[in-house]
Amino acid sequence: MQQPSIFTRIINGEIPCHKIYEDDRVLAFLTTNPVADGHTLVVPKTQVDQIWDLEPNDYDYLWKTAQKIALHLRTVMDVDRVGVVVKGFEVPHTHIHLIPVSIHSGISFDPDPPASAADDDALAAIAERIRL
Repeated sequence: MQQPSIFTRIINGEIPCHKIYEDDRVLAFLTTNPVADGHTLVVPKTQVDQIWDLEPNDYDYLWKTAQKIALHLRTVMDVDRVGVVVKGFEVPHTHIHLIPVSIHSGISFDPDPPASAADDDALAAIAERIRL
């Protein structure tokens, strides 16, 4: 049996998060190492390592939910677009990164240097602003 991922522990309430959206199949929350304000992770509640291994209905639902959240982020954060990334390396629990960006934001996705941890109070304020 696989060990519960950090995301499973967040889903189970063992680790706190700044929740943006939740239903019976998906949880979305702010990452603690954002590359931009509003950087959100969209995570299926079922722990599956790779996105390609999700059941087709779960795969479709995850992307439809990510779209709903991305459209909301674009409006609420007043940005030009919301970038999407599926890396699949650090956490053995598939997830989608949604990153609000403006044309002149200067955001870099270069892992060097790594993103710094965000201030918890700042994350709480952003979560309150964008929560669905």
